[in-house]
Amino acid sequence: MEKRLNIAFFWHMHQPVYKDPLTDEYVLPWVLLHGTKDYYDMAAILEEFPSIHQTFNLVPSLIRQLEDYTSEDVKDRYRAVSLKDAESLTRDERLFMLERFFQSNWDTMIRPLGRYWELLKKRGFSTTAGELETALRYFSDQDFRDLQVLFNLAWIDPMLKDRDPFLASLVAKGKGFSEDEKRRLLAKQIEIIRMIIPEYRKLRDQGTIELTTSPFYHPILPLLCDHRSAREAMPGVKLPSKGFSHPEDALEQIRKGIRLHSETFGDRPRGMWPPEGSVSTDILPMIREQGIEWIATDEEILSHSLGIPVRRDPEGHSMDTTLYRAYSIEADGGPLRVIFRDKVLSDLIGFEYARWGAESAVDDFISRLSVIYDLTAGDPDSHLVSIILDGENAWEYYRNDGRDFLSALYSRLEDDGRFRCVTVSEFLSDLNPSAVGNLKRLYSGSWINHNFKIWIGHVEDNTAWDHISETREVLCEYQLTAGSTHVDEQRLREAWDAIYASEGSDWFWWYGDEHATMSEHDFDNLFRSHLKKVYTLIGRDYPPVLDIPIISEERGYRPARIPTGFITPVFDGEITNYFEWLGAGRLERINISGAMHGEGEPKGLLDGISYGFNLERIFFRLDYLKELTPYPERWSFTINFLHPRPMKAVIHVEGRNSSGRLLERTNGGTGWTEKGAIEELASNDVVEIGIPFESLGAKGGDELRLFIDVDAIEKGFERWPARGFLIVDVPTEDFELHHWMV
Repeated sequence: MEKRLNIAFFWHMHQPVYKDPLTDEYVLPWVLLHGTKDYYDMAAILEEFPSIHQTFNLVPSLIRQLEDYTSEDVKDRYRAVSLKDAESLTRDERLFMLERFFQSNWDTMIRPLGRYWELLKKRGFSTTAGELETALRYFSDQDFRDLQVLFNLAWIDPMLKDRDPFLASLVAKGKGFSEDEKRRLLAKQIEIIRMIIPEYRKLRDQGTIELTTSPFYHPILPLLCDHRSAREAMPGVKLPSKGFSHPEDALEQIRKGIRLHSETFGDRPRGMWPPEGSVSTDILPMIREQGIEWIATDEEILSHSLGIPVRRDPEGHSMDTTLYRAYSIEADGGPLRVIFRDKVLSDLIGFEYARWGAESAVDDFISRLSVIYDLTAGDPDSHLVSIILDGENAWEYYRNDGRDFLSALYSRLEDDGRFRCVTVSEFLSDLNPSAVGNLKRLYSGSWINHNFKIWIGHVEDNTAWDHISETREVLCEYQLTAGSTHVDEQRLREAWDAIYASEGSDWFWWYGDEHATMSEHDFDNLFRSHLKKVYTLIGRDYPPVLDIPIISEERGYRPARIPTGFITPVFDGEITNYFEWLGAGRLERINISGAMHGEGEPKGLLDGISYGFNLERIFFRLDYLKELTPYPERWSFTINFLHPRPMKAVIHVEGRNSSGRLLERTNGGTGWTEKGAIEELASNDVVEIGIPFESLGAKGGDELRLFIDVDAIEKGFERWPARGFLIVDVPTEDFELHHWMV
């Protein structure tokens, strides 16, 4: 029999805790909606492909919330508004719906439901308070009832809608829904949620899938053990003012996760996904001591652990087999196996193939596996290609929720004798020990840029860590001084559970500059509510600082890439040559991947914004997303200058045609006065604009503060930077000399 290359699909299923611990209400709906759209069908599709064995990581905090949603009495803000008779909706509830009930991908989830798209156009593509107030007057009771139905219907997997006669009838009807139909739909949601865990258990029992776990609330384990572990990848990082070193919390999170997994599925997991692929040598003993046999992380961690690069050719193909081996590292309690994800293959599924046709994407994927097969040179069965990614967030960008792609991919893999799809434990159990590589250490980092920048270092991240430290100290003091006779053990356990919940990675995801979401203030409130809960449980008043949002709207931002030299661009709407913008700074597109991140709107229009200057002018270059270049449609953007003088540049673009004008805030701040046309402006493959510093009332040494609003019509609204304002230091004559000396 021909030897086969092992392929391990490892789907990470995770949602943070959306239940407010002070009210027991779910303030965000993503467990419910991803439950009806992704969690069931991602496993159920494998019943059609029994030889495609896979591994699923179900985070305990997700399992607990799925259990909550098996009851129709669950308190959920979105579900409560959906259940209410349309005629009885209050004004605030209607505004809430107009803002939040279009949180679906516009192209793949709203457009296919014609009435849903009609309602979106009626509302408009902006969610500013003024626009929503205007739209409110045009929506009838039937419009709101249809919106209640269509929002929830769009978040049900197409496979389920095709197979269920009632759901299929709603799709066919399209509009004019009744209250009875709406209530039946919302009851169907709960029915689907109840199917999820039994489906995973059944496929596990059949040997089709392996189930693994993570620490309970998805914390970054190395940072719990010692914040200073962040310095291996980021030597100059500014750490929280209060040191945080609590490996006992990391251990308890691991134990709690394994315990819930065992209670849910009837056995202990053999494998674990450390949250965000975050690892360090220090966390390994506690993982191994709890009986975990293997973990997984990213290829960049392997590269830095070995001190050698993972070499790839210009097409992204790996040039050696280092990545495709299993490794072993010694930890107290015995050896721990480690596998490493193929970043290119994983990210192609997660971020790229959604823009391709299903067959073309599968052709590309199989061709890449073929290259790896050839690379293993007669010994493919001792190698493993690990494809590890989120199991829910990518599919809303795919047509038909990714089913066309996955069905075509699994069919091809079943028919191709060169490949074998395995669970991770199947591969490790069959592997000859001589084929296992040895690691002496594990680099401290995550699967995102092999560091912890998203979760620590920014003032908002560090503030959150300090809040946890302070609350934890109060709880420890209470536990120590109250004495065992005066402590309510149940309340004490709940207080510690609130601490563990506050340690979850997801709160920190939205702090700092890396990510933005319409719901970021909900996340901020949830984080602080967990800490408030601790004080409530031990009978103390929480400190007023926990009422203050950590997220700041009015904060200055300097991107990682700032101007390093004078530039003098040619205004032709083209990137004329490599050196034209070489000394410019750059605002990069924020990483958006899913409705929780980008609220389901289209991916947008711009890939990035470059900015730079000479002594006389500031320059901006707006780059379209690669797949949209050149962009012929009409759109506009506004550069809002906050300091030293309130002004704005308003630019309208349509293909090669563009025009702009500069306006200044009138005395008293009640209106705008036009100061003249913008003369240095061109558009084609990019948009280039130049504005004299003198026109902005700025001189050398001043601090220019600004942000840019983009109105791309159906492509959505964008804000650069997503929060706060960009700081640009207006250059003086010695700018370049100073930079050279630095």
